[in-house]
Amino acid sequence: MIIIKGSIKEYILIAIGSFLVALGIYYFMVPENLAAGGVSGLSIVLNNYINIPISFINLFLNLILFIMGFILLGSEFGFKTIFSVISLSLFMYLMEVFLPVLNPVTDELLLNLICGIVISAVGLSIVFNQNASTGGTDIVAKILNKYFNLDMGRGLMAADIIVVVFAFFTYGIQTGIAGAFGWFLNGVVVNYFIDGFSVKNEVVIISNKYNEIKDYIFAKLDRGVTIYKAQGGYTNEDKNIVITILDRKEYYTLKKQLKHIDPDVFVIVRNVHEVYGFGFSKF
Repeated sequence: MIIIKGSIKEYILIAIGSFLVALGIYYFMVPENLAAGGVSGLSIVLNNYINIPISFINLFLNLILFIMGFILLGSEFGFKTIFSVISLSLFMYLMEVFLPVLNPVTDELLLNLICGIVISAVGLSIVFNQNASTGGTDIVAKILNKYFNLDMGRGLMAADIIVVVFAFFTYGIQTGIAGAFGWFLNGVVVNYFIDGFSVKNEVVIISNKYNEIKDYIFAKLDRGVTIYKAQGGYTNEDKNIVITILDRKEYYTLKKQLKHIDPDVFVIVRNVHEVYGFGFSKF
């Protein structure tokens, strides 16, 4: 039952991420012919040459690249990506039918570019964190990440460079340069949001009331701790150091409680970008 609930949550998050990607692309990128990369960007370019809805072009290209991802990245990634690709294409189709874009949202090309990139990058980050992708060059980026340990932002940039080049020839220098800037910005923003989702806090606590602190972490935060024996360099007194890994919300909860448990507590907090093991990500 727990596995089923977890799967439902993952697919809901994938759907939300796919919706944000569709929103950013269709309402901000498409009206300005901004092809900042990806199959969606390539679909925008091809739409100028063939009279086929962008959603259908996007779906067709994704199906081609999906086969490669299914083989190289495994079935779990494949099924989630199928769901994401269908969701993205469906959301874009519904937008085209029920709320078609007639004019750019704003009169500023750069503002449309930044809004489209940020909104779609948030969506991509959500999808990537569920071990899925929105298809297309995202699949290529995931393959580069898996086999060459290239982070997702740089992987997207490597996979999308061809689309940016096509945009130069199709829309001219001005729009091409804007697309190239979007291509770069997309890689940076995706990495930023992925790091934001995965960052944890390593909390090092030195206190005479370490048992109370340990019990609070166990009972209220449901996290494990490691306790080290140490000696104060100045006082030569024996010390107990409590170390735990928490997400940011849990850390702020603990921080408030520490003031009540031991006002003289000594705390060190470090950002940890990857945590694998029980209670966190799996290898």
